[in-house]
Amino acid sequence: MKKILVIEDDINVRQNILDLLDAEDFKVIGAENGHLGLQLAQEETPDLIICDVMMPELDGHGVIKGLRQHPVTATIPLIFLTAKSDLTDFRQGMELGADDYIIKPFKRAELLAAITCRLEKQIAINRQAQKKLDNLRNSIALSLPHEMRTPLNGILGFSQLLMEESETLDSHTIREMAEGIYQSGERLFTLIQNFLLYAELEIMASDPQRIKLLQSQQTEFPTLALTNLITEKAKTAGREGDLKVDFYPCNINISAREIYKIVEELIDNALKFSLSGTLIQVTSKTVNNTFTLSFIDHGRGMTAEQIAELGAYQQFERKLYEQQGSGLGLIIAKRLAELHGGTLKIQSKPKEKTIVQVVLPCTVKEEPICEDSSNHKILKKNSEVRIEKSEVRINQ
Repeated sequence: MKKILVIEDDINVRQNILDLLDAEDFKVIGAENGHLGLQLAQEETPDLIICDVMMPELDGHGVIKGLRQHPVTATIPLIFLTAKSDLTDFRQGMELGADDYIIKPFKRAELLAAITCRLEKQIAINRQAQKKLDNLRNSIALSLPHEMRTPLNGILGFSQLLMEESETLDSHTIREMAEGIYQSGERLFTLIQNFLLYAELEIMASDPQRIKLLQSQQTEFPTLALTNLITEKAKTAGREGDLKVDFYPCNINISAREIYKIVEELIDNALKFSLSGTLIQVTSKTVNNTFTLSFIDHGRGMTAEQIAELGAYQQFERKLYEQQGSGLGLIIAKRLAELHGGTLKIQSKPKEKTIVQVVLPCTVKEEPICEDSSNHKILKKNSEVRIEKSEVRINQ
């Protein structure tokens, strides 16, 4: 049974619509003003909203603006009821995201036809989402075996040598083979985790309640774990001297785990696709409660066509460069940013410079937080955390 919310300040009009829809076997909810309508839309998540345009306090245009600002209600179809027939009013409502207009007074058949049309369109959208999930499953089924083969070959090859030649191998060779098995296993584990995470993110994108919960979390940036992650990644790659990090503290609207994952994938990409001896910059800034985290490298880069075609399981120029991995890093970071109400932007000039920026909602921090024994600080507003060559410098 489809659920319809009717927002109408005229009690007679509202009750007539509710009675009509109830007789057509719809589950109906009524709201006498725009503020209550927004609240009920969040709580009930209706399949369709019918809303009067001319209402006191919060009119129909204010209602639709509020609906479109929240992931839970952003995609709910909305039909405006209006006594006006001016083309300018129609255009304004459509630009705000209205799906249809019905002019008062209207006939029963006219209202039902508009409702049927909007609900059928929503069903088509849901089918497309399901098709996308089905394609995802097919992509995983095709891509996962191929990507697993290389680390599995390493594990099987080294372990077979250990079994067949253990009596003749010296301890140094055995250790090297054990390290090869461990590295292959670690790569395989990371690969599987990324495939599962991407699948989870795609499913989550169609669940308004999970998105709402996701966006309610906050993290004090930068965390000690993040600064350690960046410096350790550079150290492991032998590129401590290439790294420059400038961070400005703030509270970002994302959990510590998810910002950690974004940073992990993007610093890995910057290190992987640029040469040793070239600069890698990781910077953050806040402007008008918007947090921007930038990763800048001077490596291989991407063309405009490659950026436009960016998608899961796609790694450009694979045969030429033979990079390890499924190419999921950027798309995972992108999806995480989008699910938190942000974006991921890429600017690149091949073989010269690439800038990957994650933009998220945030709140600038006002109060200082104490220094720890590792010489890491999160400082008051407008202070700066600077990391160069794995050292932390504070500029206030």
